[in-house]
Amino acid sequence: MSRHAKEQFTENDSHLRPDHDLHTEPHELDFHGADDGHEPEPEHIAGMPSADALTPSDRYLELFEDVQNQHIFEDSKTFADCAPKYDPVDILILYRKLARRSQNFSLRRFVEENFHLPEEPHNYAHAETEQRTLSEHIEALWPIMIRNPQSHHPNTSLLPLPKPYVVPGGRFTEVYYWDSYFSMLGLAESGKIDILKNMADNFAWLIEKYGHIPNGNRTYYLSRSQPPVFALMVELCESANIPGSEHYLPYLISEYHYWMDGAISLNNNQAFRHVVKMPDGALLNRYWDDRDTPRDESWREDIATAASSNRPSKEVFRDLRAGAASGWDYSSRWLRDPTRLASIRTTQYIPIDLNAFLYKLECTISTIAQTSGEELTALAWQKKAEARLQAINRWMWDENAGVFRDYDWRRQQFGMFSAATSVALFTGVATSQQAQRIARQIREQLLAPGGLLSTTVESGEQWDKPNAWAPLQWMTIQGLNKYQQQELATEIAIRWLKTVNKLFKENHKLVEKYNVMDETNGQGGGGEYPLQDGFGWTNGVTQCLMSEYGHLIED
Repeated sequence: MSRHAKEQFTENDSHLRPDHDLHTEPHELDFHGADDGHEPEPEHIAGMPSADALTPSDRYLELFEDVQNQHIFEDSKTFADCAPKYDPVDILILYRKLARRSQNFSLRRFVEENFHLPEEPHNYAHAETEQRTLSEHIEALWPIMIRNPQSHHPNTSLLPLPKPYVVPGGRFTEVYYWDSYFSMLGLAESGKIDILKNMADNFAWLIEKYGHIPNGNRTYYLSRSQPPVFALMVELCESANIPGSEHYLPYLISEYHYWMDGAISLNNNQAFRHVVKMPDGALLNRYWDDRDTPRDESWREDIATAASSNRPSKEVFRDLRAGAASGWDYSSRWLRDPTRLASIRTTQYIPIDLNAFLYKLECTISTIAQTSGEELTALAWQKKAEARLQAINRWMWDENAGVFRDYDWRRQQFGMFSAATSVALFTGVATSQQAQRIARQIREQLLAPGGLLSTTVESGEQWDKPNAWAPLQWMTIQGLNKYQQQELATEIAIRWLKTVNKLFKENHKLVEKYNVMDETNGQGGGGEYPLQDGFGWTNGVTQCLMSEYGHLIED
């Protein structure tokens, strides 16, 4: 890896510590003064994907771009998920021939004649006459959301998996990495042990085949991952009495190496891919995507966003992709200006949730190694976890505000406060004193009438106020309980369950996200696509919370 391929802190900043301007919120920052310099040239990730891993934009070139730019489908993801009826090379050749020679050429008709369109979204609502309870409705959804490996067209963007898996629902007809953990919670609660183990085995298989768990099992997701929750999946399997956690140890270690690739050759103040080496030599991580092109599934949207930026398009594309890797796509967490998605700088932030998940991964590897009798291995991984814990506390703990916050490693200052701080509770990063202070800020800033807000900023992005998401409710509730903050945990759980149950009674379905500020209409909004029904992680989290707190809400 050449030095020019590594990103660096600005000169003479190595003495800085995150103890200045601690209460500065994003809307108070000078969006145009401190960051006018261009990003360093993004490093080149060598090698093209194999033929069976080509993305639709790789395969179809100008045909793909023409379909997207001419708005053949309302949703950019539709064509990315189309399956060719015969050899893609022959389709491209035919397109070039017909598009040039035919005066009456119809691109829409060409696509319909040469591609299988994606499956129509299922209607996840039940009939009003069925009068199901919320729990009964969720139980009835699991079979609908299972996909089998045999259902697979050749040369499509869908990556086949060896075992059955659960999809989120709506436009998302493939497995997603971090979504799946929260769906798996519901599978465990329902006693669906076989599919729970199948899910874990599929993710281990992905690590073995591709070296990491992609964002989802689509070729266009291979260049990035998502929040690393495989360790939590392994722990969940253990709690469901599925034996053999030691079998997953090599895969956990492989995932860790994916996130730490390039760390060994970094100097202080440098970054490469997912790793940032801080001025004091500590290693922390950021979200990243190996490509710097528009996302296949959001092609038009990304081009429009880059066009409204004053930065090179490749930098914007990279940050949009890294934002998708975070799972928070999108949020003011990643924006210099909360009103402009084009101000996104995801790769410049060291996120508290990502590093808390990686701390959990290191601890899990150590624990499994210890139970397997590999004491020296266990000790080595315990030291890695301790080093990360020290780095998180030095660079990401805001002592004045009493919360963990993302750290902007280019500006050497904290990012905004968000519900991502709860992951530090969920994974055991916080001390008991820190947990008390975090709980106070959660109550004062994020607790809403219908549950827990993601952020305090109303930006129009879907991971901001007034929206709330099931995974953040779960991690916050469980994290608070871990630190004896049961009263607040219970309050969040009750408010969230009432929100979900109210919308369920009115519309007979569960949805991807909820508006927890509007008690008359709980449907979430914002972002790049319409509200999706289903919905995997809402189902899983709600089912578990109903088991523990359901008796506290009105039926």
